Formats: sequence, structure tokens, C-alpha cells
Amino acid sequence: MLLVEADPRGTQALMTGWFQGARPYDAGLVELALSTLATMDALRDVARRIDGTDVRFVAGLRSHAQAPVLRGVWEPLAEALAELDATGTDVLVDAGALGYPGSPAPLLASADLTLLAVRSDLPALGGARAWAKEVGEDSLWRQAGVAVVGPGLPYTTREVSEALGLPVVTHVAWDPDGASVYHQGATSPRRFEASAYLRSLRAAASTITAAVGRLRLANGGDSSRPDLEAIA
Repeated sequence: MLLVEADPRGTQALMTGWFQGARPYDAGLVELALSTLATMDALRDVARRIDGTDVRFVAGLRSHAQAPVLRGVWEPLAEALAELDATGTDVLVDAGALGYPGSPAPLLASADLTLLAVRSDLPALGGARAWAKEVGEDSLWRQAGVAVVGPGLPYTTREVSEALGLPVVTHVAWDPDGASVYHQGATSPRRFEASAYLRSLRAAASTITAAVGRLRLANGGDSSRPDLEAIA
């Protein structure tokens, strides 16, 4: 798997969270954009492996001020990510919050499946509703859906889907302590491996993989399409 941190706000979730600032930054999206190599070669050059896993990542921006540098890289990067399908590589793009300058719109549009990640409370749904309507009415994304964080707090996945007008593809349990393991590099709480949170993450991964497979089958198994999921 390849994880691309494409949040234009410059949050660097992996470097400051999972790695707790202990891993030095040496390359990322900016270096990819400035490289004189072909995009695929530049992608290989900047991707880094997460130790002990088969996951590589491309570090995001260190500041929102760098976002304009990426305007010309999204289209060729989308094409390069599509080519990774031949190697059996799944791609996950973290697009951050929508509406910011430098948002990776071409990556969102070209992904097999693009998910709005939202909580199930009223403020979250109120903020996401306009975006969901725009995405649905204008067909901005190839296939749009929702990933609900904390279903039933208070609205069910069915109610979320009705409110946003998009299908709920998957959901993740609400567990701040469990989430802090990945978000902040925190020590795993007791029985973390058997927790409802981790089970929900594994189920979400399986559901998303199955959804992408069905979408590809419905499109005739077109292998030229990117094996790509994007989350905004």
C-alpha cells in the first residue's frame, strides 16, 4: 500500500502523529513536484517505508504556504498512481479538509472511490451537507460515498446517508483512546488488538476493498483505472 498525504493545510499527520516528530523529514510532495525526474520515478524517489510494514508513504506539506507548488503535480501524479495497479499496489490518499487552496481535486476525481469522512453529530453533518450536495449534483468524483466515524452518536448510518444524499460505504467506531495510537503515536490501551475500534478499522478496510472491486467489475474490470481510494 502507498499512503499519500495530500492535505493542503500542511498538517503532516504521519510525521507529527505516528512518528511523534522523531523521524526526520527528508522528502515528500514538494520534492516530488520540484523533481526533474518523470513523475513515476520521482514518486519512487520520495516514497518512504513505514518500518515493519509493507506500507510506503509520501509525506505531505510542512506548511500551507507550500500548497501553490503542487498545482501542476496533481494531474501527472494521478496518472502515476494509476500505473501502480500493475504492481498490485493499493493507494490511499488523505486529502484533508475540502475547500482549501491547493486541494488535490484531480486525485479525488480520478479515484475509484472517494469518501467523505464525517462524524454522526449534527454540527459535522451540517458542515458536510453542502459539500455532499455539490459532489453529488456536479458528479465531481467518479464514485462518492461516506465513511462515518462514530455511527449512532447520535445518528445512524441510514440517517447520515439520507442527510447527505450519499451512500455510507463504511464506518469506524468512536474511540478517542484507540485513535490516539495512530493519530498521536500513543501507547496502545489494554486489549487494543481485540478492541471494537481496531475491529472496525479492519472491517472498514475489507469493505472499501470490496466496494472498489465491485466498482471495477461494473466498469468491465478496466485495469487502466487507478486502484485508488481517497478520503476527504
